[in-house]
Amino acid sequence: MHWRRFSLLIILGFALTIFSFACTNLNQEAIQTPQTPATQNSDKPAISSLPPQTQEIVKSTDDLFNPPRGDVRLAVISDLNSAYGSTDYDPEVDKAINLLPFWEPDMVVCSGDMVAGQKTSLTEVQVKAMWTAFDDHVAAPLRQANIPFGFTIGNHDASGAKGKEGNFKFQQERDLASEYWNDPEHDPGIEFIDKNEFPFFYTFKHKDIFFMAWDGSTHRIPADKMAWVEKALASPEAQQAKMRILISHLPLYAVAEGRNKFGAVMANPEELRAMLEKYNVHTYISGHQHAYYPGHRGKLQLLHTGIIGSGPRPLIDSEIPPFKAITVVDINFDSSELTTYTTYDMKTLQLIEYKQLPRFLTGHNGIVLRRDVEYQDLNADEKAICVTKLDEKLCGNQ
Repeated sequence: MHWRRFSLLIILGFALTIFSFACTNLNQEAIQTPQTPATQNSDKPAISSLPPQTQEIVKSTDDLFNPPRGDVRLAVISDLNSAYGSTDYDPEVDKAINLLPFWEPDMVVCSGDMVAGQKTSLTEVQVKAMWTAFDDHVAAPLRQANIPFGFTIGNHDASGAKGKEGNFKFQQERDLASEYWNDPEHDPGIEFIDKNEFPFFYTFKHKDIFFMAWDGSTHRIPADKMAWVEKALASPEAQQAKMRILISHLPLYAVAEGRNKFGAVMANPEELRAMLEKYNVHTYISGHQHAYYPGHRGKLQLLHTGIIGSGPRPLIDSEIPPFKAITVVDINFDSSELTTYTTYDMKTLQLIEYKQLPRFLTGHNGIVLRRDVEYQDLNADEKAICVTKLDEKLCGNQ
């Protein structure tokens, strides 16, 4: 009997030893297992590794969000200029450029208005001084950081407006813009495909993405240039790319008060959209409206870029106060959506969420849906608002 008790104690002790050893190993494995991306933001650079001016901004902001990186990351800016002829920039312009090391974009994209022209009284000296100031504040820091800069010309850079005789009203500004950008010292660092008419009409590529920039500084693209657009979009370089993006200054559709009118958007937007959809252009990036709105119409994504310069505008029929914004676009080639937007209020650096913005906007030339809303998602009252203000074609042609 004693022997049996003794044997039972030995077996029990051995079992407890094995159990204790197993628990110890499990605890060690738990400690050594890395945190998942959901609980560890591996994309966020160490503050100590950032330039001093970037550190200062990051430290002044409560837990500045850095989204998960995609296959390609773009930082999208627009409308940097101040008053006519100005060589000064609002603080948000410098703030945006100084924050780029935090986001570490593969490229910066600008949808125009880099300087403050479009005034015939400006002298050659004044226009050149504006481009020098732009270089100091924006282009030179990007070159020094080896960040490519893809852009389009805006109406304040080199307006394509023409007089009665068909000549450019702002020929001097167009000549000086071309002179600045074709100077080898101002190389934007992009891989050109076609630069024969750079900086007005050109194409380039970056990491399997085909980019086109057209002169959307006015509301019409000339017929001969539209032929070039279609030929470029139909080319093997464009069609074999994993994604196609067009950069314009004027948008296809109006989204902002004060710019909801003919001439402040591209003419014949439905025809242009049909053509872009035909060649599977994914995103149309634009500026000029001075308001951020992440929209779409039909299959075409419409990124109305927020302003970082002077004069933000309110969205159409919206009580949301106007704000300045910058958008980080992460592109994931394996995602059905392809793009993810992370947009910041440039004054506070707080995120601008989709739900904070109207579900749709009814500009004079057509409805624009927020990018997470489809037309069939609108309720009867919402559809009625659009039809009453516009008509069935401009509301439901999705």
